[in-house]
Amino acid sequence: MKDLNLFFSDLGEPEIFADCQWVWEPINTLGTRLEQLLRNKAQKESYASHLPGVKTTFDSASYHRGGKGLYVQDWIDLAEPVFLKELDIFIGRGTQLEPSAIIKGPAIIGENCDIRQGAYIRGNALIGNHSVVGHATELKNSILMNHTEAGHFNYIGDSIVGSHVNLGAGSKLANLQFRSADEKLKNYINPIQIPLDSGIVDTEMEKLGAVIGDNVELGCNSIICPGALIGKDVWVYPGLTIPKGYYPEGTLLVPKDRKPRTIRK
Repeated sequence: MKDLNLFFSDLGEPEIFADCQWVWEPINTLGTRLEQLLRNKAQKESYASHLPGVKTTFDSASYHRGGKGLYVQDWIDLAEPVFLKELDIFIGRGTQLEPSAIIKGPAIIGENCDIRQGAYIRGNALIGNHSVVGHATELKNSILMNHTEAGHFNYIGDSIVGSHVNLGAGSKLANLQFRSADEKLKNYINPIQIPLDSGIVDTEMEKLGAVIGDNVELGCNSIICPGALIGKDVWVYPGLTIPKGYYPEGTLLVPKDRKPRTIRK
């Protein structure tokens, strides 16, 4: 899974994948990579430095263990990009923010996105242009590329999602595998291992969601298990659970009484 072309046609921010041996590796260092991207944007682009209609963690006297962030209090349509340096949050022009959305930094949100009511962006977030983070959707330590929609009741944890992907209502990208009693008692987590044709690969990551390629369709209430690698143009039947492993381009994943097959084009 070293060939990015198996998953993505356009990387959006290619530097995010620089010096990575495996396609999932940017997740492990996303915070550091975002900080560099934020510095680059601050040097190259003009932007507003204030965003009316929000309340930030600096406006409260109470302690926020979840880090720095903002709470959207009004309907906001950005006519120009905004960089809130103290929060490490950059939002592109044309993006709309709806009341009750929460955004924590570091976060980069592209142009013409919809961040809808009840969205929870928990930090270490890179969201491309024309994308949607919708009602009751939570995104944490993840990348969403361009024209991707997570519109309703989605969870996206420690994952990379390609362009023109649709996450059906209630679909989840889980990032934490089952733990033994010993792991819980001794407070450790075994790293996620992914079965591939070449053998078992130890990711050396305690938390890892999914890598979802371009043009994938996830049916409503589908569950993508930690360590699932889904290539381009894959369709996942509603309500299905997809175990970890690699699923090649053009596969139709259906219930066990239906045989998986290649999608005809």
